[in-house]
Amino acid sequence: MASALAAKLIDVHHHPIPPFYLAENRERIAGARGGEITRAWLEWTPELSLAAMDAHNVALSVLSLTTPGLWFGDIDAARSTARRFNEYSVELIHRYPGRFGFFAAIPLPDTEGSLREIAYALDVLGADGVGLLSSYDDKWLGDPAYTPVFEELNRRKATVFIHPTAPACCQTLMPGIATPMLEVPHDTARTVVSMLFSGTLTRFQDIRFILCHAGGTLPAMARRISLYASRAMTDQVPRGVEHELRRLYYDIAVSGYGPAIAALTSLVPMSQILFGSDHPFRPLAESAGPLSELGFSPAELQAIGWDNALSVLPRLRTS
Repeated sequence: MASALAAKLIDVHHHPIPPFYLAENRERIAGARGGEITRAWLEWTPELSLAAMDAHNVALSVLSLTTPGLWFGDIDAARSTARRFNEYSVELIHRYPGRFGFFAAIPLPDTEGSLREIAYALDVLGADGVGLLSSYDDKWLGDPAYTPVFEELNRRKATVFIHPTAPACCQTLMPGIATPMLEVPHDTARTVVSMLFSGTLTRFQDIRFILCHAGGTLPAMARRISLYASRAMTDQVPRGVEHELRRLYYDIAVSGYGPAIAALTSLVPMSQILFGSDHPFRPLAESAGPLSELGFSPAELQAIGWDNALSVLPRLRTS
């Protein structure tokens, strides 16, 4: 497959909108987006995704659930939504062979339910990895409550896709300013700082973590994070902050902009950069279109658009 489609792209950041999810969560979705539901939420179909993929040379997209996610305080509801989302994703994979993979949803912060869904999604459904939000109930991913889940993901050498969200604490800090503008990219940095200084990144070296949107505000803050860390904090990252940041993967969804790419490429090697789009919430064209204008060589474009995704998501080789 890779040789036949070498000029094409793998989109690691692509969101389906299952009809049941929209119907059951309209008010929550509106609240997470400043009180409105965009046309992207209301009009999405798998056929529209495929049309956008075909128009922009995307051979395969990896599906994941976006914010506000599925945790709203009800364990049974979260478990049910995770299962239904994962099985819906598999239905799309079977309906459109070779066009989709998926990151499984799990019902964090419910540990027992999450461990059960990890086993089902990876062992039975054949998920390409697991999708997490950057925070749940104002607890970021370095919180000790999540340790059992990361232990299991590390044991499995799993890929973990971390999608940012706006935490409850910060959704109304700036009235009238939509949270995706500032709080969403900030939350990627928050959760990585949490994982750095809790020792999560150091302990779980066999997890392949993917961050969205070129790392949000993280690359520009990397040096500042190092400089302001206390001795107790740096003891949790014995090989250094930048060492841990360089081994993470970063998609470039909605980040085809010179300064953002310059910050990312000055921090991490080309092997850690992946193509992503955030479609349909931002049109796929916004991420695919600027690729040729960002100064990458043909070999670098091949790595970003295809080869690196196959490295971090080996199940895609058989799609």
